[in-house]
Amino acid sequence: MTPRILFVSNLFPTASEPYRGLDNATLLHALAPHFEIRVLSPRPLLPWARAHFSARPTDAVFQPRWVPAAYLPKIGGPINHLLMAASLRQSFEQALRDFQPGIILSSWIYPDSCAALRLANARLPLIAIAQGSDIHQYLAMPARRRVILNHLPRAAAVITRSRELSHLLKSAGFPPAKLHTIYNGVSLDTFQPRDQAAARRASGLPEDARIILFVGNFHHVKNPLLLIQAIAQLGSGLLVMAGGGPLEIRSRHLAAQLRIDSRVIFAGRKTPEEIARLMNAADILAIPSRNEGVPNVLLEAFASGLPVVASRVGGIPEVLDHDFLGRMVAPGDLPAFAAALKEQLASPRDSPAIRTHAERFSWDIAAAAYRQCLEAAMQ
Repeated sequence: MTPRILFVSNLFPTASEPYRGLDNATLLHALAPHFEIRVLSPRPLLPWARAHFSARPTDAVFQPRWVPAAYLPKIGGPINHLLMAASLRQSFEQALRDFQPGIILSSWIYPDSCAALRLANARLPLIAIAQGSDIHQYLAMPARRRVILNHLPRAAAVITRSRELSHLLKSAGFPPAKLHTIYNGVSLDTFQPRDQAAARRASGLPEDARIILFVGNFHHVKNPLLLIQAIAQLGSGLLVMAGGGPLEIRSRHLAAQLRIDSRVIFAGRKTPEEIARLMNAADILAIPSRNEGVPNVLLEAFASGLPVVASRVGGIPEVLDHDFLGRMVAPGDLPAFAAALKEQLASPRDSPAIRTHAERFSWDIAAAAYRQCLEAAMQ
């Protein structure tokens, strides 16, 4: 009988939010040849909120079910996992009866994995996935830290997407034997080196510009404002910013205030194929984040043969570990970031070596490591 996984996480795509938890969906597709999988996705919503969820056609095989989950913003740290567990209970029990999984895989430690651990109640093994901010930020919040450290040791294993996340959990007292670092994979077919001039023509970008690319959400932790300031200090070059979010308006205003709005293109959200083309068109990917795990966009740049200038935070130094891959600077250091961009633009680029480095991070390799952990937990 094919082993069965019940995946529980709010981070799973819908037709209207195709990039939410995209790495989780990609992982499940990589595991699908070896497991039968169903998805239960709690969606934290305020009591008066209404939402309709539908699956991307490619994800229909997992028969995803979205469940509105009550939560209290800001003050709910001590109880949001309880509220999520109560919201999920009926759907969770139905999944156990009808699908009869052999294991639960849950992504996003608090409140999702903590709620799932309460619901599983030792009846099934559970593997939790720590993604990044659910450890970086939440261990620094006393109420959430207590909940995480009270619940997480009940998991059969915890998979961290960087060694740095494992180190943080060890330092907090989590059993080291249960920790497994598995990096996300990257689509080596979608992201690969291609002709730069052709990519620029296809993207409508000037062929003679020095192009710096930013890909991500316009959030405080991603620090897009620092990058715009760095471009102003650089004095030349074109910045293409792909993504969206609450800081986009401030970013536009800052570019205008610094009188570099003609050198900053706000490209909006893009499909993976469009991001791959922008990476082929660019000279550098910039990651000015205040914190990170190992961001997917970093691995996508490597697969595209594109060097990176990034903040030295989180798991980035674990994979940006050779000079030919790019440069790192202290987070928030504006002069250093601008200088690193200038130095990288002036340096020769070794796209074949960067691509070879990326081949360590294929989804096949990642899925094989997950499979080993899952099968061990079900024995």
